Amino acid sequence: MFIPCDRGGDSAGPDFKGFTLLMPAVSVGNVGQLAIDLVISTLDMTKVGYFYTDCLVPMVGNNPYATAEENSTELSINAEVYSLPSKKLAVLQIRSPFIKNKYRPFCETLLSWVKNIKCARVVLLSSSHAYQRDDEQLLGTPLRYLLTPDLEKAVGGRMKELNWKEMEKVAAYPGISDTDKVLHIPGGGITKLLFTESCSEGIQMAVLLKFCSEGDNIPDAFVLVNYLNEWLQLIKSEVSASNNSTDPSSQWKIPSSWRLLFGNGLPPALF
Repeated sequence: MFIPCDRGGDSAGPDFKGFTLLMPAVSVGNVGQLAIDLVISTLDMTKVGYFYTDCLVPMVGNNPYATAEENSTELSINAEVYSLPSKKLAVLQIRSPFIKNKYRPFCETLLSWVKNIKCARVVLLSSSHAYQRDDEQLLGTPLRYLLTPDLEKAVGGRMKELNWKEMEKVAAYPGISDTDKVLHIPGGGITKLLFTESCSEGIQMAVLLKFCSEGDNIPDAFVLVNYLNEWLQLIKSEVSASNNSTDPSSQWKIPSSWRLLFGNGLPPALF
């Protein structure tokens, strides 16, 4: 359920009709969430509300995008909505893991909200375990995309122009039968469920994902957000994510909260 930040004048909240809704899957390496952080921070997006749900682990913390002492004490919770009307862009950032067996209720609530706000399309940023790729997926770029049938009609041609690689289906029974192919996204969290439900309900959704491993996933986040930018052109950039190249003069703004990604350094007193 969406709760606007300002519940005074317009209790209905902001108008997202025709917007692109960008969101992460809570997946391996938290790559989607880190990429979303870069988008919110760089575009200086305004927080417009909260996505209240009992499907996520509760959490509260300081403003992750603080730019000065004055706004550093603003509180943030596990699911918040940001908006940039000039680009018709809305972002749902998720900051905590899902509670066990709550994937499906979350997807149902989210897709119901997506229909209600009449956004044009949903773009899900995700990741998948690199070590579980099949032989075909080991070749070329570690980036993949998926489009629901309704979105395929609208932007499928653009993906081919970009020379993007669609996520391959893999054998349902490896070594026994290679004829039955299924979509398999290990480590992808809600990605597969949300995508298949969107296909069933006629929702225009794109999934952009990167194969990666757990560790320092900041470089993966830059590659994934550059991949997104090739399509949506959120900022001017000459990065070619399909070739897995990163721009050292990246225009993405790293949020202040990233200084704490790996905790504090060891205190000198230990030595």
